[in-house]
Amino acid sequence: MPTDVATPLSALHGSTLSAQGNSQHCPPFGDIVRPIHLSTTFERAADGSYPGGRTYARDQSPAYDDAEAVLCALEGGRASLLFASGLAAATSVVQALAPGDRVLAPRACYWAWRKWLLEVATPWGIRVDWYDNADTAHLALLLAAAPTRLVWIETPANPTWEVTDIAEVAHLARAHGALVVVDSTVATPVLTRPLALGAHLVLHSATKYLNGHSDVVAGALVAGDLPDALWMRIRQIRGLGGAVLGPFEAWLLVRGMRTLYLRVHAASANALRLAHALTTHPAVLEVLYPGLPQHAGHAIAARQMQGGFSGMLSVRMVGGETAAIAAAGRLRLFRQATSLGSVESLVEHRASVEGPDSMCPRDLLRLSVGIEHADDLLADLQQALIAT
Repeated sequence: MPTDVATPLSALHGSTLSAQGNSQHCPPFGDIVRPIHLSTTFERAADGSYPGGRTYARDQSPAYDDAEAVLCALEGGRASLLFASGLAAATSVVQALAPGDRVLAPRACYWAWRKWLLEVATPWGIRVDWYDNADTAHLALLLAAAPTRLVWIETPANPTWEVTDIAEVAHLARAHGALVVVDSTVATPVLTRPLALGAHLVLHSATKYLNGHSDVVAGALVAGDLPDALWMRIRQIRGLGGAVLGPFEAWLLVRGMRTLYLRVHAASANALRLAHALTTHPAVLEVLYPGLPQHAGHAIAARQMQGGFSGMLSVRMVGGETAAIAAAGRLRLFRQATSLGSVESLVEHRASVEGPDSMCPRDLLRLSVGIEHADDLLADLQQALIAT
């Protein structure tokens, strides 16, 4: 007989919670797949109150509830918010600060985020200083040099996959009164739970692994012990700025998260196998992957990433930029496309995409390894990577 009381989300393993998609208790019909809530507005009672607790769907749509509840439970957070994109989620955090506030950001990070910090946040009066991702001593010096409101972490960092010690940085930042945000898009809650390591806030470009099917653009924030006033300010900015997700996209996001654990573990296993194989390939100068023992951040990654090292790796080519671009063009299973974290494998010459100001090495190819058979992916790489 079905139970009338759902099992508390906190009592479930992450893989179970992800697969269930918050559909344990869905009255009145007991739907296994939740319905899509499309209404943009909600009826008042005779006295002008809102019996359903909702006013307008821009920031109060019930379409967001399931995805936010699942994400919150997966990350062990207190509250969660969906956004129209990962960048919308990220920018809302900095917009919630005050002019003159200082942000410490990693040198290696998603290029569009770096561009926004330089070209939008800085003219607004946010002071941005840059630290070396893996150098906590450098970060400690920067924290001691001036008051800091926010420390931004991206780990592993796109596209060169530096690893930052979340627990150590969180300890340093808290000692100086700074908040810590972790972009955990690549690790996902399957592999890393930053809030448990001392972060105040976790960011996801939900377009990537959380959805995992290349058919949704979305972002998310999950709050731990973030000050309530700042969280409410972020929520206000989301609503006033209209940086909200559509109901169908929110529904698709939950659909995608049902297979999150299976996909992340499969992609991670494939990436590890490819990384080991490519380290001895004569056309490859270097393989950048935290799962390799020779990776500078491997020990930290092994400590804070449980169950795998993600499906993202990069290779630097012996023949430089020309060889990298040519190899990408010869790949057949790996499709040349932007984005990452989906079921299909993708390749990209990031320096070309990012333009002349790119900090990405020009001999680098970024590989988003999917869930295809590893033998087929390896064969595709081997036929494309020609030694010069």
